[in-house]
Amino acid sequence: MVKMEKLVFATNNSHKLRELSQIMPPDIELMSLSDIGCDDEIPETGPTLESNAAQKAFYIWDKYGLNCFADDTGLEIESLGNEPGVYSARYAGEARDSNANIIKVLENLRNETNRKARFRCVISLVIKGQETQFEGIVDGEIATEKHGNSGFGYDPVFVPDGYDQSFAELTPEVKNGISHRARAVMKLVEYLRKNRNK
Repeated sequence: MVKMEKLVFATNNSHKLRELSQIMPPDIELMSLSDIGCDDEIPETGPTLESNAAQKAFYIWDKYGLNCFADDTGLEIESLGNEPGVYSARYAGEARDSNANIIKVLENLRNETNRKARFRCVISLVIKGQETQFEGIVDGEIATEKHGNSGFGYDPVFVPDGYDQSFAELTPEVKNGISHRARAVMKLVEYLRKNRNK
C-alpha cells in the first residue's frame, strides 16, 4: 500500500492523540498540533458536535493550509434529555474537571432507573479545503459509581452494551475496538483509502 498523505489531528488532548495513534493503521501518518508548531487554544464554540468538529478542523486548514481532521465527542444520556452532549467536557464548569463532571452526572441520575446513554463522536475531515464528516456511536448505560482507572473523561461510569465492565476497566485494545471514536475513525480511514488517488 502506498504511504498515506500526512494528516494533522487538530487536538490538544493528549489522551485522544494517544488513543488515535493506537487506532490508526500504520499506513496513515498522524501529526499532532505540536508537530506543526501550533500551541493555540483552538476555539470550539458551536452548538453541536458537528459544528465544533468543523470549527476546529477549518481553524487548522485556514491557518496552516494542512490537510487535517478534528473530532468532537459527547456523552448523551437519555433520561437527561441527551445531556451533557456538546457540553460534556464543561458539564460541571469551565475548568473541564472530569471527576467533577462525573459527580454531576451521578448526582443527576441518583433516583433515575433509566440509565441508557451513548457516546457519540463526530469527525470533520478537511482535505484541500473540502469537508467530509463521519459519525461513530456506542450505546451503553451509566453505572451507579466509578469503576476502573484507565481511559479518561466519563470512561469510569460508562458501561458499553454487551459488557459488564466500564470503559475504564477494559483494556485499550478492547475499548479501541468498540469505541465511538474508533467507529468514526474507521469510517474516516475507509474514506481516505477509497479517495486517495482521486
